[in-house]
Amino acid sequence: MAQKIAVIDYGMGNLRSVSKAVEHVAGDAQVRVTDDPRYIDDADRVVFPGQGAARDCMAAIREHHLNQAILRAAANKPFLGICMGLQVLMRHSEENGGTGLLGLFEGEVKRFDGLAMGDNGLPLKIPHMGWSTVHQAMAHPMWEGIEDESRFYFVHSYRVVPEDVSLIAATTDYGVRFTSAIARDNLFAMQFHPEKSAATGLQLLKNFVNWNV
Repeated sequence: MAQKIAVIDYGMGNLRSVSKAVEHVAGDAQVRVTDDPRYIDDADRVVFPGQGAARDCMAAIREHHLNQAILRAAANKPFLGICMGLQVLMRHSEENGGTGLLGLFEGEVKRFDGLAMGDNGLPLKIPHMGWSTVHQAMAHPMWEGIEDESRFYFVHSYRVVPEDVSLIAATTDYGVRFTSAIARDNLFAMQFHPEKSAATGLQLLKNFVNWNV
């Protein structure tokens, strides 16, 4: 039977691009964009994309009654978080004067301001937007066929700072070296956008589809 892949829809995120990219590498798998907690529970794999402000994302997650479905998926099956889908897994964001997140992992989401300085001593542009090198901080099945220091596409103004450094699967330098991917057991989440990262991003999504946890 073909596996079912749920792309979580909570009203915020580049869902069409993500779902189309997953479909492109998923073979005969059924890929569905959904806000139905029952379908998410029943899916074999779950993709959690997102973009926008942390407070708006958390409000949308609550409005769609997806808090517990997201946490169950993150605990029990191959789970891929993208951009805001990484950030909201932390405990707290300093955005909007402070926003509580899902709290799956202890850690903060911090703005780049005051830290992102270029080689010329001038502040780097925020948001961090464009192609940057990703350094693989651990061996992981999600890196299969992807060279270390490959470039991926980013669009973000905030960065995650997990308390447990053993979570860090990749780092990227943008004036300051920040965590650009985390991994734990069945979960992998990244700040960059694989759906916008050409062949390398598609390889990562293919690795997720084939990941045997």
